[in-house]
Amino acid sequence: MKYSWSVAPPQAELADVLARALSISPLLAQCLINRGLSEPEPARRFLQPRLKNLSDPSLLPGMDSAVERLTRARELKEPVVVFGDYDVDGVTSAALLLEVLEQLGWRVHCYLPHRLEEGYGLSQEAVENCLAKFPTSLLLAVDCGSTAVAPIAWLRDRGVDVVVLDHHQISHPSPAAHALVNPQIPSNNGSSFTELCSVGIAFKLAHALVKRARQLGWPVASEFDLRPLLDLVALGTVADIVPLTGENRILVSTGLERLNRSQRPGLLALREVAQVSAPIGVYEVGFQLAPRLNAAGRLENALQALELLRARDAGIASSLARELDAQNRERQKIERGIFEEVVGAVRARFNPQTDYVVVEGGLLWHVGVVGIVASRVLREFYRPTIIVGGEGDEWRGSGRSIEGFDLAAALRACDDLLVRHGGHAMAAGLTIHPGKVDALRSRLNELAGRTLHPDLLQPTLRLDAEVALADVTMDRLAELKQLEPFGQSNPAIQFVGRRLTHHRPAQRMGKEQQHLKMWVTDGTAVHEAVCWNCPKTAEAAGRFDLAFSPQINDFNGRSIVQLKVLDWAAAS
Repeated sequence: MKYSWSVAPPQAELADVLARALSISPLLAQCLINRGLSEPEPARRFLQPRLKNLSDPSLLPGMDSAVERLTRARELKEPVVVFGDYDVDGVTSAALLLEVLEQLGWRVHCYLPHRLEEGYGLSQEAVENCLAKFPTSLLLAVDCGSTAVAPIAWLRDRGVDVVVLDHHQISHPSPAAHALVNPQIPSNNGSSFTELCSVGIAFKLAHALVKRARQLGWPVASEFDLRPLLDLVALGTVADIVPLTGENRILVSTGLERLNRSQRPGLLALREVAQVSAPIGVYEVGFQLAPRLNAAGRLENALQALELLRARDAGIASSLARELDAQNRERQKIERGIFEEVVGAVRARFNPQTDYVVVEGGLLWHVGVVGIVASRVLREFYRPTIIVGGEGDEWRGSGRSIEGFDLAAALRACDDLLVRHGGHAMAAGLTIHPGKVDALRSRLNELAGRTLHPDLLQPTLRLDAEVALADVTMDRLAELKQLEPFGQSNPAIQFVGRRLTHHRPAQRMGKEQQHLKMWVTDGTAVHEAVCWNCPKTAEAAGRFDLAFSPQINDFNGRSIVQLKVLDWAAAS
């Protein structure tokens, strides 16, 4: 048993009421209730995400001020500089804003910081380099800026207004931007957009600008269609691993439809090098497209990724996509090397009873991949993890956390040990002097020891329901598909079957016999079940309970129900 299991309590009466109201099965109704949707109308909207249900963009804090300043810039023919970030959220945000502003008549340029030379976000060095290249009186910072107090004050002293579009936590005091459009700011209108990432906020700004342009009678705005931008929104939102609920569910659901029929040369070329032949879903974005877009920004500069998204020539797009694919392979090689070093170092001294946080640093570890390494180390040890590296007197790094430990808040409590830091509860970035890494590890372990109780230090499988295998049918899975797209805060359906046995002997498969195929039964039905990368020493025997995710397996023109094995335990 690799996990602790948490089976949602059955709510039969409530599920029956919801099922009758929506004409759905009680099982789907139970899954909706598990996701906090027990009332018919919110549940109906969840099952039927529609663009018409998006909220008025002016409800976002700071949005009206941002629109007013940008509108004035267009009237005065002021150049606008979009200052982006080097991850997929930042790059798709920049591409979206450039496309909208150019088509609506702004003079616009774009600047993406260099990860190694300028660091994250609106750093002082990046801001100075940006102004030297693109003199401006209006800078539009996207996916960064919520903690850039000093650089924004410096810009303001030089007559540069800054509009910030960001979703990260805000510093106290907050930066003196002309407009700070961030859903983290408490709203007095009852609206909440806290699930949005920066490309979603950029889309909301585009919506607000088009509305204002139509009010002002701009001819160019009368036929402007925002929907073709949704492919970029889906890319950035899925890649940033934000909750796929609320506005994001609408944006990603409709965006994936656009992405699957997008004719952008860059996206077609990216799909080709990633060898994505199946319809593009959350998995394909998160594990095939996004890593290649991220590769350039992780190793050097994200400009190639931006150029790919904006490419209009198929030949140029193909060349850029191949370069990003090669950089992604190089990134994977660097990442593997650092991961193996970290795991070796941690295992040599790891005590699961007293080590609540993993903090590791290494000279010359590439700062562009430490975030991915942190994610992998977290999965290995299931502890909040910070990995830092670099050279010289300042190392930079990234952290990832687990449920129950607010990483950004913990770093604020370590402010005296850090050069700078920022982020949110589950992911954060920091800069530190190498000599203070050990002190940071000690401080964070002390903080985590107060809040991370033992039951939080084992990953939990959250299971939607206990089911009979006879209820897991093709028709039922087709109905449950309405819950897609799955992602953060809307996890894939996971069930538990009780007191199963083997219907026939299990078989090993794969080149190295690393996978296990079983045929399991509870007496009501028999289903094929596959345990991917299953240790040869771990096989279910006798009567057992099985945690699984149901799926439809299409192979050689035949479709069957298949259970993806998550865990098993002796029958309860």
